Amino acid sequence: TMPKEPAVLRQNILDTTAAILACGIDPKKCFLFRQSLVPEHAELAWILGCLTNVPRLLRLPQWKMKRTSQNNEGTVGLLTYPVLQAADILLYKSTHVPVGEDQVLHLELAQDIAQHFNKKYGEFFPVPKAILSEL
Repeated sequence: TMPKEPAVLRQNILDTTAAILACGIDPKKCFLFRQSLVPEHAELAWILGCLTNVPRLLRLPQWKMKRTSQNNEGTVGLLTYPVLQAADILLYKSTHVPVGEDQVLHLELAQDIAQHFNKKYGEFFPVPKAILSEL
């Protein structure tokens, strides 16, 4: 949600990929891809954003905290980021999502959006359940 230097962003992508592989993720057993190259993420985020009301997003604590750190001038990207997260989850029809405590409210938003979409258009998205990580 914050502008990045293109060279830094490219290096971060390489570093993250290296870390994932170093953790033992086997690309022969799973799909490893750069999300920004899959247009359906942004396309579904747009559709879901058209079903999500602004007051619901304004109540999320992450919006309030980050907006404060941006001199109360939070960007649209910051506001709608939770809808993009919901699209990331729902696009793959995920049934269970590993989350930390700080992301539970965003997953609840994804659940609400899935239920709203299903009510309006018929059963399509599973309502994802949280798998809380233990530290």
